[in-house]
Amino acid sequence: MIYFLRGEIHQVDSESVVIDVNDVGYQVLVSHASNFEVGQKVLLYTYNVVREDENYLIGFSDVEERNVFLSLIKVKGLGPKTVIGALSATTPQDVINAISSNNVAFLKKLPGLGAKAAGQIILDLKGELTGSKGNPKQYEEVYDALKTLGFKGAAIDRVLASINEPNATTEDILRIALSRLRK
Repeated sequence: MIYFLRGEIHQVDSESVVIDVNDVGYQVLVSHASNFEVGQKVLLYTYNVVREDENYLIGFSDVEERNVFLSLIKVKGLGPKTVIGALSATTPQDVINAISSNNVAFLKKLPGLGAKAAGQIILDLKGELTGSKGNPKQYEEVYDALKTLGFKGAAIDRVLASINEPNATTEDILRIALSRLRK
């Protein structure tokens, strides 16, 4: 297993970088390729995917992102490419916050994740990543309540995705969402 690569960025494209390590170029899928520049010296922590029909590296700027990735790929139905695509739209800390606050709305907004996968992530990882358990249905209940009150789905999704309150009750989340929707 390759734990990390240290070298110079040789090429950057939309989903990956090529890192030159002692005159050997390794193509590595990364979550935020636009953060890298040709010629930049980097240390990328890696995860090596080896399957019957493919072999590739996924790279991470720090150990926290790698650990969140490793936790997410344990969730049934989530593969490495789906997870790295989802991480491209957020930060590891935002994912941890969403899990700890049962924020299904935030997770299902990430590329490649739907409501079922978002709920499964919270069920599987809440205790592992945050040290607590909770009800992943909270945000769905708030969504339904706000929809009943006449708010539009897109506005509700936007507001719920911005709420990360780990110890909030359903009523607390509803109160916060209402105050943000009325602004």
